[in-house]
Amino acid sequence: MTMNTELDPRLLSLLVCPLTKGPLTYDRHTQELISPRAKLAFPIRDGIPIMLPEEARSL
Repeated sequence: MTMNTELDPRLLSLLVCPLTKGPLTYDRHTQELISPRAKLAFPIRDGIPIMLPEEARSL
C-alpha cells in the first residue's frame, strides 16, 4: 500500500528529469513528479521518487 506522504522540498530541489535534465514539479494529489518537457510523470512510492523512464507514465 502506498502512503500519501509529503516530499521533502530539499530533495525536490535536487532532482531533475533523467531525460531532459529539466526541472520537475511535485503533484501532491497523484504523488508524482512531473516533467513538462519530457511529458512524463514519475511515481513516488512510499516517499521514494522512482526516476526510471520505463516506470513513468506519459502525460
